[in-house]
Amino acid sequence: MPFGLPKAFAASASAAVADGEYLQASHWGAFWARIEKGRFVSLRPWEKDPHPSPQLLGAWDQVYSPTRIRYPMVRRAWLEKGPGAAPETRGTGDFVRVSWEKALDLVAGEIKRVQTDFGPWGIYTGSYGWGPIGRVGNPQTMLKRLMNLTGGSVVSSSNYSKAGIEAIMPYVVGSIDAEGPQTSHQTILDNTDLIVFWACDPLKNNQISAAIPDHGEYGWFEAMKKAGKKAIFIDPVRTEGCKMLGAEWLPVRPHSDVALALGMAHTLLVENLHDKGFLENYTFGFDQFAQYLRGEKDGTPKTADWAASLCELPADTIRDLARRLTKGRSMLVSGWTPQRQQYGEQFPWAFVTLAAMVGQIGLPGGGFCQRYHLDNAGVPSANAPGLAGSLQIGKRKEIKPWPKEKGTTSIPCARVVDMLLNPGTTYQHNGGTHVYPEIKLCYWAGGNPFHHHQDRNRMVQAWAKIQTFIVQDFQWTATARHADIVLPATTSVERNDIERVGVVARKAVVAMKQLIDPVFESRNDYDIFVELAKRLGVEPEFSEGKSELERVREIYEDALKQATAKKIPMPDFDTFWNKTGVVEFSTPDTAVRRTKYADFREDPVINALPTATGRIEIYCKAIEKMGYADCPPHPTWLEPSEWLGQADRKYPLHVNSSHPQFRLHSQLNGTKVRELYAVAGREPCRINSADAAARGIKSGDVVRVFNGRGQCLAGAVVSDDIRPGVIELQEGAWYDPAEGGKPGTLCKYGDPNVLTPDIPTSKLGQATSAHTCLAEVELYKGTPPAVTVFDTPKDA
Repeated sequence: MPFGLPKAFAASASAAVADGEYLQASHWGAFWARIEKGRFVSLRPWEKDPHPSPQLLGAWDQVYSPTRIRYPMVRRAWLEKGPGAAPETRGTGDFVRVSWEKALDLVAGEIKRVQTDFGPWGIYTGSYGWGPIGRVGNPQTMLKRLMNLTGGSVVSSSNYSKAGIEAIMPYVVGSIDAEGPQTSHQTILDNTDLIVFWACDPLKNNQISAAIPDHGEYGWFEAMKKAGKKAIFIDPVRTEGCKMLGAEWLPVRPHSDVALALGMAHTLLVENLHDKGFLENYTFGFDQFAQYLRGEKDGTPKTADWAASLCELPADTIRDLARRLTKGRSMLVSGWTPQRQQYGEQFPWAFVTLAAMVGQIGLPGGGFCQRYHLDNAGVPSANAPGLAGSLQIGKRKEIKPWPKEKGTTSIPCARVVDMLLNPGTTYQHNGGTHVYPEIKLCYWAGGNPFHHHQDRNRMVQAWAKIQTFIVQDFQWTATARHADIVLPATTSVERNDIERVGVVARKAVVAMKQLIDPVFESRNDYDIFVELAKRLGVEPEFSEGKSELERVREIYEDALKQATAKKIPMPDFDTFWNKTGVVEFSTPDTAVRRTKYADFREDPVINALPTATGRIEIYCKAIEKMGYADCPPHPTWLEPSEWLGQADRKYPLHVNSSHPQFRLHSQLNGTKVRELYAVAGREPCRINSADAAARGIKSGDVVRVFNGRGQCLAGAVVSDDIRPGVIELQEGAWYDPAEGGKPGTLCKYGDPNVLTPDIPTSKLGQATSAHTCLAEVELYKGTPPAVTVFDTPKDA
């Protein structure tokens, strides 16, 4: 069903293209955009999308949303009194409209000032987040390219999604592992007897993608249901995938996944069910790990009964599940939630170790997977050329030497607040010692740190230390509201770009043609950075004399060159851009079946893993040498500082801030998609019926969720699809403080990160521990304050 434009936006305007329908792209799917008199008036899903997401509505509505940033804006106190003035007014919405010339001069002037007076170590351009879709229009790449041409800046490494996995897996299997193609769905259908989804929700998360999602995961679940595949879901929440497959639900206590894995591993060991041959030939260090399982090191055998006391599943269930893994071909599938918690590196390590003990890694339909929940990673790949990005970040130009004592050039992205609060202090990361630089200027483009980062109130305090905060975006996110200078960017339908359908499927390439003129005074990210490059004297090096459309052509023609060499049919660029709008690629039959680690299993010497030993490292000497108490040299149960297993815990409920059902992180908050899930006009808070009854809460009530770090309002959803003792407040809700700039104030809408702690997983990964979080819920009495985060700030 098409989504249409309100009458309020029906006035005519100059058109970027003639009236008609054009294939376009988004993070939620490909779609046909209808253009009438220069307006994007409606859309309908691409007919070759097998399962369009309801989130697609947001790809249209965000263009004309009231949350659009219409003009360049500057915080009044900063404009009148200069950098660093009155930081407490950040987030209060007190902005002054300025011209583009003025805004660009201010931004370029600040970059020059900080580079000259302090140095590149005084500028942070981490700019982490899911930016606009497309291979050209990535503002994060452009920003880093510009800064490197002018002397450099401090950047960030890894991500909030899977930094724990990215830290530990290279030591265990020699790669991040949770990337790219995985064992194919068809191989699972042909060979697997039991599939275990562990904190993994493919039907929810595969709605979105960094590229254009192909939405093929739904067909896989339908095929598994038809085939009667036996499935188990280990999760505090009964997911839609669990319901669809009629699967067993094991509602594990949050934060106890490592204990559960160890209890299963102990069962395999003492019942002699582990694959000794696989462990001997394909792994390193199992004997040391076995000593730990038996309790020889600490006096505590990691039995199923021991695990049961921690994870609140019956010991017999744990033993039975371990046995079932060995009775037929089994596939262990994990999501990323358990590694986004304190000591998060331990779960993926224990997970892979458990699979190694079962001994089916590299066999068709067996082993493990850590990515079925994203990018439809089990789909066959089409015979398609690569699609590169045109712009490259490039190397830092050595305009000013960067002394070590001034700090590191890159921090783990989840440590940004630590950096701002503790300049000059040292920290450990992945075997190295580093120094936090002192940041004076922060420039954010294509992201929303006031969504992604934890402990929002601590973050507000840290942001007060920045002299100048520049934000470039198309909507008034909480981040933009905390900026000193705001630059309005365009959405994807207001510029030219190119993208593929399916990160793994690679089934098509779509021409993302500019369909409408930029709304209000917004400008393309590319044009903004070109203008800044002119003011900073590096425009020729930045643009290389190429327009945005010329860079799109460059990417396509590189792919065309590859396709020609491989005899893959592709039209020339002009035909693609002006006529077809899409190139589709065929999938060979040989690509349908794929088994990850099959080569390694066939010959572990010739096809050795890129680890220190060439094998799966259950015990890692490199990590042992680091001597980190928070990351021992083999998978280990480490009790977190905050969880439901504490007898003296201050707050009684675990906060599950999982990925949202109807958003891509914080994107689409300011659109009509919010109507699909909002409760009492706020973010929904799912709570078990027993916990709700004990607090006098019913569905539709406004509740206050709180702990020692913060408080927020939400709309209650009472359900038995979530285990007792757990509430779900999905991440991505825009922060809406009752009093802007004041730490501890009530978030009126439902941002879970006012509750979550800002602590690292370990010294190894320095990743987020968002899921180490307890809170309380109570019925909100009185008249709830109005939600205002979706209103345009004053004078904007």
